[in-house]
Amino acid sequence: MSSDQKETINLDSLEPQQLAQVKKQLEEELEHLTASFAKLHGAQTKFKECLRCVQSRAADSKGSKSVLVPLTNSLYVSGELATTDTVLVDVGTGFLIEKKFKSAEKFYDSKVKEVGDNLKDLEGIIQRKQINVRAIEEGTSTSYLTGNTYRHSLMGTNLGNLTVLRQKILAAQSEG
Repeated sequence: MSSDQKETINLDSLEPQQLAQVKKQLEEELEHLTASFAKLHGAQTKFKECLRCVQSRAADSKGSKSVLVPLTNSLYVSGELATTDTVLVDVGTGFLIEKKFKSAEKFYDSKVKEVGDNLKDLEGIIQRKQINVRAIEEGTSTSYLTGNTYRHSLMGTNLGNLTVLRQKILAAQSEG
């Protein structure tokens, strides 16, 4: 199935074991997405820190050439900058490029924005997955407790958007 297609599952047609399996799959996906969100947030924080460092160094570019060079997280040695009008920028996979301050600021600013956009997208996906899990929990408990046989369905990306299901469940609960 392509990622553009939606998968719909009628919850009434699933056995309790199958329903538990769908819920487990959604919870595993949610756990993976949450871990990815945390890693992306960490990357964004690092890019923001790099941007702050470049900006502070640009403001002091005519000042002191002496710096502390980190050897480890807790060990630094003093050093002298050979040039004060450029910085080395890590562009990924260990590649460093020498850039002027303005260019480095633009690079890090674009990275912060790009990762921020990805975080927003991922947050939406996580929220939909959480709604899916809650809908399964609410739907099964309501169905088992009240004996109602109204139709449940999961729709969206990889069992995705459950707004319609949530509305159906809430409507059925208010009717029953």
